[in-house]
Formats: sequence, structure tokens, C-alpha cells
Amino acid sequence: MGHHLTVKRLSKSFGSLPVLDDWDLQLKSGERLVLLGPSGCGKTTFLRIISGLEQPTSGMIKKETDQIGFVFQEPRLIPWLDVKGNLRFVDEQGDIGEILTQLRLTGFEDYLPSRLSGGMRQRVNLARALITRPKLLILDEAFSSLDFKVKVAIMEDIQQLWLTHRFSIIAVTHDLKEALMLADRIILLSARPSRIIREIEVELETDRSPSMSGLLRLEAELIDMMCGDELNG
Repeated sequence: MGHHLTVKRLSKSFGSLPVLDDWDLQLKSGERLVLLGPSGCGKTTFLRIISGLEQPTSGMIKKETDQIGFVFQEPRLIPWLDVKGNLRFVDEQGDIGEILTQLRLTGFEDYLPSRLSGGMRQRVNLARALITRPKLLILDEAFSSLDFKVKVAIMEDIQQLWLTHRFSIIAVTHDLKEALMLADRIILLSARPSRIIREIEVELETDRSPSMSGLLRLEAELIDMMCGDELNG
């Protein structure tokens, strides 16, 4: 299995402010990786480096694909275009019918974003990222504004899409259940300047629910780790 991403001794500073400190990690093709760490530790900065919006101060980052889909915390939809128009804006040739069916958006093709609920808008946001058939999907706290039931439903849809297309995922979240629902591997980060403290293999079946016993056990272990001194100072 190849690697979609290789990071070696990566550091990033903004002027005199160090943010990322000597990161080393790899993302295998088809792997789902979640970053967990304190607020302000540089998780989003790392995603911006991957997407080319920022340059590292030192170190190396190697991407094996430029087919990247990015889902932000807030849906960045074009307000005067309907759902179909928003999808056509990013990919004129994509199979709109297929992605609408997969994300349970059939029947909303002609709706403007203002007529959709927050959960539906985020589904359209996700559809825009996936219609291009990315090899790597980046989720930057993509579900933090959604209520629990909607969040779980969308993550279940992502699981099914991942099973079909096997794209890689890098996700940032502060929600431990969300991390465990999504991840094959979790990276725990220290406070800024962030270092990689620990890597945790999530050995759960792909078909997951937030109440399954194995997930609840791992959640309790993560709570203990996240509250430890090593991650917070």
C-alpha cells in the first residue's frame, strides 16, 4: 500500500511564534487519520500546508496526489446558485445524481442554500468536495456546528462512501466520538508549538456507532490522555 502523504521534520512559525514543531508522519492510501489536540495548537495550519495555502518554515511534505477535497467548518456555498449549480461550479462533468443519492440530497437539486437546514447545507458542502472523486478528503472541524443526530448521520454516509471509493481522510476535530467514528488512526498533539505525542490505532470495525462498547472504552482512554500534562504543556 502506497502513501498519499509523507511529512518529515516539519515545522512552522509565524514570525517569532512557533506553531508546529518537528512533525513526522505518513498517511497510507485509503487510511483515515484524525488529529486531536488543544485549541490553537496548529491543526488547521497543518491542513493549510497540505492544501498549499501555507508553506512550512522547515522540513518536507510530500503529496502523492493533487486530487484533494476540502470540507470546512462552515459551508462555503455560493448563495445565488442552487444545489445543482453549486456542484456544477466545481465539476461540470461530475455525476450529480450519484452524489446526491449517496448523500441523501435527492429532490433538493433546485434549492438555494438559504432554503436548506444547516445539516443539509453541510451535506452539499461535502458533495462539492466528493463530486471531483478526490484521493484525499480533508475535514476541518466539518461537523462541529451540527447537532448530534445530524452529525452521526453524515459520518455514517462518509463511512459508506469511503467503503466504495477508499479515499484517504485527514480530519481535525475536538469531538472524541467523532474522531473514533472516523479514524483508523488518531494523532495526539501537544499544546503549541505542537509536537506529535502519540499515535493510536483505532481497532474497531468499519461499521461503527457512537454507543458501541469498544468505542466507549477507547473514548474513556482518550479522555485520560487528553487531560494529561504531556498534551497540555
